[in-house]
Amino acid sequence: MLFKAEFWSPIRRGEVTVAFRTWKRPTVSEGGTLQSPVGVLSIDEVTPIDEADVTDADARAAGFGSSAEVLASVRPGDDRQLYRVRFHRAGDDPRTELRNRSDLSDDDRAELDAQLARWDRASRDGAWTARVLADIAAHPASRSADMAERLDVDQAQLKRRVRQLKSLGLTESLGTGYRLSPRGESHRSGRR
Repeated sequence: MLFKAEFWSPIRRGEVTVAFRTWKRPTVSEGGTLQSPVGVLSIDEVTPIDEADVTDADARAAGFGSSAEVLASVRPGDDRQLYRVRFHRAGDDPRTELRNRSDLSDDDRAELDAQLARWDRASRDGAWTARVLADIAAHPASRSADMAERLDVDQAQLKRRVRQLKSLGLTESLGTGYRLSPRGESHRSGRR
């Protein structure tokens, strides 16, 4: 479940605590957590609803002015169900501290290299980690669609791969696109 950058600050301040999504199957579950650009979100409720169940109060809690604005923002489809998701910010993203650690020891570097090599070996279409990191370094804040085209990969697959790199603290998301984190810069500069 992703949020547009315009919602990040209101979520951080606790002003936005509801989201509406249409899914074939929910991508979050009640009691779970979600890593987001504003920290860890705790998922309090995931409820399938009808359009008539969207109240103006819930719309305001989702950062919209009215239920009509909410309904205009969700993706329609006969095969999709509307869900109301209630959440709260549970704390900072633990990856933030990780990505800011740029003083890599030899052991840190070896551990990162080993994980990247595992991902490259497991990929059906060959080594990808160095290519994605190099593209992010060369084109920070680039739209994922442009990046996917440059790398000749499916956009959804590219986003999954960037999330993998982010889990190691090597990249960070921007309002649009990505950039290497201090840890990612340090790792790349030390590559042989």
